[in-house]
Formats: sequence, C-alpha cells, structure tokens
Amino acid sequence: MDIPVEHLRTLAAAVDAGTLDRAAAQLGITPSAVSQRIRVIEQRVGRVVLRRTKPVTATPAGEPLVRLARQLDLLEHETRSALGDDGGPAHVPLAVNADSLITWFLPALAAVTDAQDVTFELHREDQERTAQLLAAGTVMAAVTSQREAVPGCVSSPLGRMRYTAVATRTFADRWFPDGVDRAGLEAAPRVDFDRHDTLQSSFARRHGARREPPRHIISASAEFAEAITLGLGWGMLLPGQFDSGVADGSLTILTADTVEVPLYWQRWNLSSGLLDTVTDAVRRIAAASPVLV
Repeated sequence: MDIPVEHLRTLAAAVDAGTLDRAAAQLGITPSAVSQRIRVIEQRVGRVVLRRTKPVTATPAGEPLVRLARQLDLLEHETRSALGDDGGPAHVPLAVNADSLITWFLPALAAVTDAQDVTFELHREDQERTAQLLAAGTVMAAVTSQREAVPGCVSSPLGRMRYTAVATRTFADRWFPDGVDRAGLEAAPRVDFDRHDTLQSSFARRHGARREPPRHIISASAEFAEAITLGLGWGMLLPGQFDSGVADGSLTILTADTVEVPLYWQRWNLSSGLLDTVTDAVRRIAAASPVLV
C-alpha cells in the first residue's frame, strides 16, 4: 500500500476540520483537491475511509490511517528538532476522564512543559470511552479504564480511583432512613456526570436496585460534587471531595461499600522521546496522588 504522506495528512485535516471546505482552507488547496486525495486513498486501500457526514468522520478503515498521519507528524517534528530546525512546539492531543483532570492529571502536564516545548489538547471524556478516541487516532495517549491495549498502543496500570456513596445528612434521613436499600435507591434522586455515566447505577444495582430513579445530569466535576453537597441527590465522590463535609456533619457516607475504578495509561506504541517524557510524568504523578490507590 503506497499512500502519499500529503494524502494521509489531508485525511487527518478533514477529520479535524469537520468539513472538506475547512480542511481545504487550512491546507491552502481547493476542496476538489481534498476530495481527490481522499478518493486516491480509498482506491489504494479498496475501502471507504471517510464518512461524508456533517461533520465528516473517519470510518473504521480510515481510523488507522488518521493515526498513521499523526504519528508521522510527530516523528517528523522530533526529527526536525533533533536536526536543530525549530518548528515550534509539538502538539500532543490527549484524552482524560474528568475526575483525573480535576484531581491529579494537570501537574503531570506541567512537569512536561517545564522540560519540553509542547502544547497539549485535552479531550475530556468518560474513562470508559477515552480508548475510543485513541483507536480513532484523535489522541496520542489516554487515561482509560480499558486494560486491553488498543491496536497499535501499549497499556500500563496507573492505579484505582476509589469512589464513596455520599449524600447530605438531610437527604439521607429522608430517602435512606434505614440505610441503603433497594426501595431508597429506586426512589431517591441521584446525580450522574453525563448520560453515559454508569458509576452510580452500578453501585445501585449492586445493592439490589432494578429500576432507574430520577437523576440530575451535571457534566462538570466541581459542580457535580457541589450538587451532592447541596442535596440535589446522592452520588459517588472521591477522597477530598467529601471529607470536610463528613467531618462537620453536613454530609454522610451512605455505606462503607466503595467502588474502585482501575485506570490505565495507553499510548501509541511508537519510539518517541516526547511520548516517553509524557508517559514518565503521568505515571510518576499518578503514583504520588492520594486519589489513586
């Protein structure tokens, strides 16, 4: 399979831009030239690589080609830097779950920027879905709950995030007067991070619930915790998010039963000094974080 590098970069640009017209503007070529390059790729691989939707997206056949384009860009940047050609900072897209982002992840990136000329683009997504961005070639590395390595990547453990079911004292007295039980979990409002959040529902099923209760959707980590402390519903929080409230009596732990979510660091299986530096920083900061056990 012989695909010109500029054609691969055009495919990646189309996916990033969302439309062929915007990709053409960014590349300084015509939209018809973008279409022609993508058709050449599809002829070479014998499959459709781009869905002509709004926005355009890579097909399963196109995803590894997008990833290849970005890997080539990274290797070219590192080679130019090694030769003394200052091409500006490297750009590293990463995927990370919201709770890691708000608790321990950013110091790892700060450590990298102290040593390297690099900019980061963070894609915030649930830990169960970040691996999809890695598989699609959208990001170079990801914090994920998926242990099995994405094709073309390597995986290493970071630790486990331990979540505790918490509510205000008033809320618990109203909905769980006899402790956590099926009836209370099926009736008491709960707080979910987004519509894909399964943390609270998994905990509820573990304790016998079979029906979904009313739920609030609050897709921001700090505000999610605040909603629980204000009594909108019960939810799963990390150490540091509820300790002071438990100490002053405004919050209560619903049960000693916690939920542990294992986290893994997955990155491209590529010989890259920059990715090595990012990986070392992420693993070092994760090991020192009190949030991870």
